[in-house]
Amino acid sequence: MSVIKDIHARQIFDSRGNPTIEVDVYTSTNTLGRSSVPSGASVGKYEAKYLLDGEKAYLGRGVTKAINSINKIIKKALVGKNIFDQHNIDQIMIRLDGTKDKLNLGANAILGVSLAVARAAAQAIDLPLYRYLHHQNTMYYTTPIPMLNIINGGVHADNNIDFQEFLILPIKAKNFAHALKMGAEVFWTLKMLFKKKKYATNVGDEGGFAPNLTSFHIALDYILQAIEKAGYVPGKDIFLGIDAAASELYDVKKKRYILQSTSDKQYSSEEMIVFWNDIIQKYPIISLEDPLAEEDWEGWKKITKNLGHKIQLVGDDLFVTKEERLQEGISNQVANAILIKPNQVGTLSETKDTIDLAKKANYHYIFSHRSGETEDTTIADLAIAYQATQIKAGALTRSERLAKYNQILRIEEALGKKAVYYGEKIFS
Repeated sequence: MSVIKDIHARQIFDSRGNPTIEVDVYTSTNTLGRSSVPSGASVGKYEAKYLLDGEKAYLGRGVTKAINSINKIIKKALVGKNIFDQHNIDQIMIRLDGTKDKLNLGANAILGVSLAVARAAAQAIDLPLYRYLHHQNTMYYTTPIPMLNIINGGVHADNNIDFQEFLILPIKAKNFAHALKMGAEVFWTLKMLFKKKKYATNVGDEGGFAPNLTSFHIALDYILQAIEKAGYVPGKDIFLGIDAAASELYDVKKKRYILQSTSDKQYSSEEMIVFWNDIIQKYPIISLEDPLAEEDWEGWKKITKNLGHKIQLVGDDLFVTKEERLQEGISNQVANAILIKPNQVGTLSETKDTIDLAKKANYHYIFSHRSGETEDTTIADLAIAYQATQIKAGALTRSERLAKYNQILRIEEALGKKAVYYGEKIFS
């Protein structure tokens, strides 16, 4: 039996230059599992809480306290534990923290250890992570549809576009590699279109272009042009997605959504539902993420009833990868898909519990990066292991985004004919 021999955490930096945690877990059989923890800019109210130093160094963003949680507290509790007993290890850390939101030890500390344990266990029996975690009785593996960020807005870019992400989904691809080819060609074509019109082609936090366009309609129009000029058919080969991150636009006191791109016009929930219905009538949009705010449950019920049979409605801030919030959504017939971000809940076991519930309720589940990322590719392996319908790891630029897509390319190549691309069957 392989047991945990040592745990060590250190401070590294994420893609925005902010401090974050990297964790090494060593086993008695001399294997090493390493993970690093991302962070978000658009953070849901109900996410598990990161432990930050809050002092002058790094403008309060240091993670020394969380590192001490690992090196001085978690390590003592876990040394000698069976490396393959993931659920028990996660439960020990949850009990050790003792808070609902993991605020004492820090969700960043707990997640870093949880994922490093899984990696060390896979190494101990000489398996890639996706195979170690794949417990299905099947010889086939599914590869997810990439939801490729192409234009950034909201808090992810210094521009005047209200919505956070504009995405393309290569539905008609033959496999994951082909999907990335399609996405890359559209991405390059869009860059040429922007250059021709003298728009800036700098990119936002997640790698999408971040030009100052006068409206989101113009952003969508440019994407359609890029798809067509790249040789594909919008609404057939490639569909569109939007992450509205509507909680960022919602005034809780006024109960109104305020869009700067429409001259600060204020919308009620009902008006936003009409707004979204109009948008999906005009554009081949197949997925809307957080079209309404995390507190607007009544609005979510209505939009699901109105649009849920037409498109994918994804809860991110709404569900924050937590089983109890997803159950509330299922019970109230809210949304039909969930974004999966392990750092929102804080352990691998809890992430898996939420996925199992989503499967049972026939919700799509989509593995996602965060805006502040590292080179860690764990979510790519998890997407394959847990049969995620889609993965959202950013644009086809910036190495911390490409690392995830490249890892799935490696996995798909290794699986050969055992890899089956989800593609259009997900939305049929």
